Amino acid sequence: MDKKTLRKEGIAILSLLSQQAKKKQQKEQLIHQLLFASKSWQAAETIGLVRSTAIELATLPIFTRGFQEGKRLVVPKALADKKMVFHEITPATVYEKSAFGIEEPNHHAPLLPAEIDLLIVPGVVFSTKGYRIGFGGGYYDRFLQDYPNQTVSLVFGEQLRDDWQAEKFDRPVNKLITDTFKKEVGK
Repeated sequence: MDKKTLRKEGIAILSLLSQQAKKKQQKEQLIHQLLFASKSWQAAETIGLVRSTAIELATLPIFTRGFQEGKRLVVPKALADKKMVFHEITPATVYEKSAFGIEEPNHHAPLLPAEIDLLIVPGVVFSTKGYRIGFGGGYYDRFLQDYPNQTVSLVFGEQLRDDWQAEKFDRPVNKLITDTFKKEVGK
């Protein structure tokens, strides 16, 4: 199955799940608990993650927990050349909505990829081997090419599909954390 079709189906599944607020919240709580208990989270001092949209797994609890634990949190900002850079944020950070409807910070100097210990990588569809299909911009695919540290994706069981092939430029995440299983892949 081609990525465009899978992406469309994945977005439809996420949209449907977002309409089932109680079910989605229960799944999110389990995934958040598994993340916070993971060695990847506990060892990381600097964590990169996006501010989620309504259909995605909620990241606000991750921001809250990260600040409570004294973690350094960084959020991406998309650039015109289809690349992205991460900026450190605080609880007082002001965000602007991007053309994609994602909240981005617009301040501070960007961090080098190696400065981020753990990158929480979003996506629409995931294989059990850690490969992902994103929202179609290719920003994370480009960023992951030179990213040297740990990656994890937080995945609803409904997003897992193995009926597609990764392309040669795709990079799998190191770990998937889902509401159906916790599986480490790669490193």
